[in-house]
Amino acid sequence: MSILQSASATDTPGPPQRCVNVQEAKTHLSALLARVEAGERIVLARHGRPIAQLVPLDPSPRRQLGFLKGSVDEAFFEPLPDDELERWG
Repeated sequence: MSILQSASATDTPGPPQRCVNVQEAKTHLSALLARVEAGERIVLARHGRPIAQLVPLDPSPRRQLGFLKGSVDEAFFEPLPDDELERWG
């Protein structure tokens, strides 16, 4: 089955899935990953039997700044001594 053809490989809810044989997936992996990045789900099949699924990962959570509120000692902002700077190279 061509990667351009779609097939209902499983009865899971969600967007339509494409079913691709392993050999074709190996040949067109970059194109398949681009489709997955766009939100598509790809079913990998061996001899027409679904065996795995490529799905987009959940986006990583955004970092929250300021969650460790506190104060920094004024010495933190003072220049380092010359011997310390030499050790850092």
